[in-house]
Formats: sequence, structure tokens, C-alpha cells
Amino acid sequence: MSNPSKFTALFSRASDEWSTPPDLWRTLHEEFGFTLDAAATQENTTCVRFFDRRVDALTVSWENAVVWLNPPYSKCRPFLAKAKQEAQAGATVVCLVPSRTDTKWWHESVWDTARHQPRPGVEVRFVKGRLRFGPGTGTAPFPSALVIFRFDPKG
Repeated sequence: MSNPSKFTALFSRASDEWSTPPDLWRTLHEEFGFTLDAAATQENTTCVRFFDRRVDALTVSWENAVVWLNPPYSKCRPFLAKAKQEAQAGATVVCLVPSRTDTKWWHESVWDTARHQPRPGVEVRFVKGRLRFGPGTGTAPFPSALVIFRFDPKG
């Protein structure tokens, strides 16, 4: 690594907001037809309707929307809990998160440890390789996963 300073933000906790890779979002938008970006900024939103720092997405209804969620990665636990809650109210929520299968939030919201599979109403898609976030030349220092929450009558 000839210029380590350009990688500082990737490997530090300077920011945990990772802009959605456009090609990934386009492919998923074709499949799901997103109507709400639940964790965005005005500069990086993927949808006309979005929640940014002015609206606390964790405290408002997502109103049966088809939701794209690329949360701040230090807040995966509350955002995935909210995604699960909103899916039970009728939303479909597609989340881009680090593939951190050892974390509390993964086991609370995504994985049913007793059954050795995703929880009811949850689909997991592991992303091959490492994603490239933003205009940088490097890739993320972590693997990623898509976690999809849909309504499930079994709760």
C-alpha cells in the first residue's frame, strides 16, 4: 500500500456511512421497485422519498413501503429490529449490511440459531466478493449481505 492515508476512512471508524454501490442498487430496484430509502442523505439517496438525519427513521412508520435500507453500520442492531417490525406491519425491507454473522443483531433479527436457518420472513443473500463503496479505488474491508424482510403471518 503506497499511500495508506487514502484508506484511513475504510479501516477506521471515522465514518460508518457507506454510499450504496449504484450497480447493486439498480439491480435490486429492478427486482423490488423501492419506494423509500430509510437511511440516506440528500446527496446519496436512492429514492425520491427518503429519511435522513432530519427524520429519525427508527421512530416513524415506513407505511407498507418497499424499503431500501443501507444503515449506518454502527446502528445495524436498531435498524434491523425496525426493519423486522415494519415487515410485520406490511413493508418489504431490503437491507445491505456487513456480513457479521457473529453479532447479537444478526442472531436477534436475521438468524434462527435453534433451526439453523433465517428467521421466518427473512431471506439472506451473501454478496460475492467485496463491494466498492463510493468513488474510491479500494473495496470494503468486510463482506456484505442482503437481508430481506417480508411479512410473515407466523411473526
